[in-house]
Amino acid sequence: QPHELVTPGEEVNGWGNPMDLFDEPFPDVSTYEDFHTIDWLREKSRDTDRHRKIASRSKESFWEFTKSLLDAWSGWVVMLLIGLLSGTLAGVIDLAVDWMTDLKEGVCLSALWYSHEQCCWTSNETTFDDRDKCPQWQTWSELMTGHAEGAGAYVLNYFLYVLWALFFAFLAVSLVRVFAPYACGSGIPEIKTILSGFIIRGYLGKWTLLIKTVTLVLAVSSGLSLGKEGPLVHVACCCGNLFSSLFSKYSKNEGKRREVTAFTLRSINPFGNNRLVLFYVEYHTPWYMAELVPFILLGVFGGVWGALFIRANIAWCRRRKTTRLGRYPVLEVIAVTAITAVVAFPNPYTRRSTSQLISELFNDCGPLDSSRLCDYVNDPNMTRPVDDIPDRPAGPGVYTAIWQLALALIFKIVVTIFTFGIKVPSGLFIPSMAVGAIAGRIMGIAVEQMAYHHHDWIIFKKWCRPGADCVTPGLYAMVGAAACLGGVTRMTVSLVVIMFELTGGLEYIVPLMAAAVTSKWVGDAFGREGIYEAHIQLNGYPFLDTKDEFTHRTLAADVMHPRRGEPPLAVLTQDGTTVEDVEELIKETDYNGFPVVVSRKSERLIGFVQRRDLTLAIKNARQKQEGVVSNSVVYFTEEMPLLPPSCPQPLKLRCILNLSPFTVTDHTPMETVVDIFRKLGLRQCLVTRSGRLLGIITKKDVLRHMAQMMNQDPDSIMFN
Repeated sequence: QPHELVTPGEEVNGWGNPMDLFDEPFPDVSTYEDFHTIDWLREKSRDTDRHRKIASRSKESFWEFTKSLLDAWSGWVVMLLIGLLSGTLAGVIDLAVDWMTDLKEGVCLSALWYSHEQCCWTSNETTFDDRDKCPQWQTWSELMTGHAEGAGAYVLNYFLYVLWALFFAFLAVSLVRVFAPYACGSGIPEIKTILSGFIIRGYLGKWTLLIKTVTLVLAVSSGLSLGKEGPLVHVACCCGNLFSSLFSKYSKNEGKRREVTAFTLRSINPFGNNRLVLFYVEYHTPWYMAELVPFILLGVFGGVWGALFIRANIAWCRRRKTTRLGRYPVLEVIAVTAITAVVAFPNPYTRRSTSQLISELFNDCGPLDSSRLCDYVNDPNMTRPVDDIPDRPAGPGVYTAIWQLALALIFKIVVTIFTFGIKVPSGLFIPSMAVGAIAGRIMGIAVEQMAYHHHDWIIFKKWCRPGADCVTPGLYAMVGAAACLGGVTRMTVSLVVIMFELTGGLEYIVPLMAAAVTSKWVGDAFGREGIYEAHIQLNGYPFLDTKDEFTHRTLAADVMHPRRGEPPLAVLTQDGTTVEDVEELIKETDYNGFPVVVSRKSERLIGFVQRRDLTLAIKNARQKQEGVVSNSVVYFTEEMPLLPPSCPQPLKLRCILNLSPFTVTDHTPMETVVDIFRKLGLRQCLVTRSGRLLGIITKKDVLRHMAQMMNQDPDSIMFN
């Protein structure tokens, strides 16, 4: 006798109404596993639904109206808190770096927490010529032996300089390795990847914030060829993530959380121009058209240096990843620090902090400057105003400085290759600017002396008369810094805006743009990717760069899975799968989700369900809904299917089903598919023909295909 069928909604065998329990989302649904990509469309839809509910409830009572106002203002509160904490941390880092950098050379007896400059500010016993010398500040040799000069004092200061550097570096790498491995590096490649929708749990966490802040001070103070601007971006984004978690509007939506991070970057400028005002200068001489030639040459140098650095640094980092070298990060940091400190100390331009070096190179020499770079032969009869000093012949101090700067340039070029990427916080902006500023200052002095000694040459005759202030070497240093930074990062317009803020004058936009564009063109001739994109590719992050062009004539059918010879696509049916079948499918596969079809015969697409949501739903149902067992039917339809009365309690999971997954046809050009993934931030899209499911394309499939089309290893597009 046939089993009697049950119509939807009836209470049979004590089932009750099985559709009530999961009509509302349950805890942890719609969350993501670590190292997975978020679904931007889904997050946007969830935020729209949340906003719609708040708006409708705000009319019910005064309390609900107040809650809606608090929700609307939460974004501004988060931004205020981020700004306050980020600014405070940046200030503390700057003060600590200044103090600890000077600690390698000596100590302030009047106040141990004062840097060299602060110590002598408070002294009444300094002279103008020796403004950096005061009895309150003593070098280690003065403090220990009572002698400031002589071979013994030099050796003692040298030894303690290296010792302090090694101590700071060892402490930094140890803290990173033990407490927060994600605190190493600049953080910008990972931040770009996270903003594109990739999940890296803990990368913006509290421990990472704390350890990155502390070790950034230690790493910069050690004298390594690195900067703090890139890591400060990471610190600011950690602040954004920290305060976002306090508000459900952001903590429960990965898309909204990324908005706060992105807004933080736009507000603080991700490339550190709020700190570059340290180098603010004001030039009093206009530039001339003939100077575009050396400016463009600096652009060529910046592009070549950028391409050389990217290739050499990536090769070294790849070697670190694939050989035994990567097993000894502490030893590597100690070795690089030791070499850096030993080579840097004898040269005054490498001994000081890189920020101080850049500031001096950018400076326009005045009559009161005591720097060697300003040791010109002055005319005793000169009566010109102090801001209009004519070009003068270089004195012995200038020539000594040029040789020291040339050695510093070679040193910076080589050591930065091996420093960027070691297991301590390390930024690249300041070292890159230092390389360009050194090259620019040397060229500026060369052009200045040529103009002075050969003012009758045709190239100088029209614009550089004898006794005129024709050439500003500091401007060349700034243009060189922009060129090298552009060569490494491949920025143009944003870079010019940053450098423009250094001068306060619009007249230097053209030289900066000429150098930046030239460096990008030259760099692109060797390879289109900047240093951060190169590290993203090296680490296998699933990042789709908007600058990459895809012009190949392949179709979605060429990229989708399954392909010919591969197992069929793992799918769920809308009402013909049991709990045991679903659990077995989850156990045997590692897919992020599964298409739901009407039946395996028709393959008509209904929707898409995430793997994590399925797992949580079944776990939740077994705990809270009586009667759900392994052979319970799972259904995704609105109405319960007709089932025999002997069947156990069915499980409705329609609430976790995405009824509008993004689909393309099998004949869609891959150029269009790539654009869709870029602009919509898709995690995957399904391939259909006349409504029938054929396959699936994931973000990693797109990245692998693009790599294959560029003759690269497609298997390298894996998170490592």
